[in-house]
Amino acid sequence: MASGISDQTSPDSTKLGAWLFRHRTAIPIPIALALLIVPAGRPFSWTCCLAGVAITVGGEALRVAAVHQIGVISRTRSDRLGPLVTSGPFAFVRNPLYIGNVLIWMGFAVTAGLLWAAPIAGLLLVAEYHAIAKWEEERLESRFGHEYATYRSAVPRWLPRLSAWHRVTPVSRQEVAQFSWRETLFSERGTLVAIAAGYALLWLKARF
Repeated sequence: MASGISDQTSPDSTKLGAWLFRHRTAIPIPIALALLIVPAGRPFSWTCCLAGVAITVGGEALRVAAVHQIGVISRTRSDRLGPLVTSGPFAFVRNPLYIGNVLIWMGFAVTAGLLWAAPIAGLLLVAEYHAIAKWEEERLESRFGHEYATYRSAVPRWLPRLSAWHRVTPVSRQEVAQFSWRETLFSERGTLVAIAAGYALLWLKARF
């Protein structure tokens, strides 16, 4: 099943992906500032608020499920690679963490009553993560060779499979066991705090 976007890479796109990877935490800051500064232009709506919260919760649930498989390596800012993980959400789509991030930010936009901003934020983040994913894929294929190439050909980059892919190649010795939920939530604590802070700021914006 194709990802819907070309898998071809170039030296320039690889450099861009590497730069974006190292700065991926700071890049959404302009989106956050826009959501806090731009007036909603419409009365407060519980429908929008609850729909936005549901989208955000869905995105974070996807992230938590992915972190439960991949562990603390998801927080790294270095070029260090972890094991090839193909279980959990990674059996359906290659980049569940990035998809979760996109949903979280779109949820913030809907909660803020800026419905027009949700698709814009989504497209901007998908473009960023697409460049990062292509850089990561090049490095993963260089390290894991045929094992990763098999996984890449079977599991889409962005549009999930309808059924889980089951590994047909030998398990890598560097494959790690599933992380405990305690370890998962500890690793994900920064994102959970950021979501709570984001909603606190949106609440203050609505009041003032």
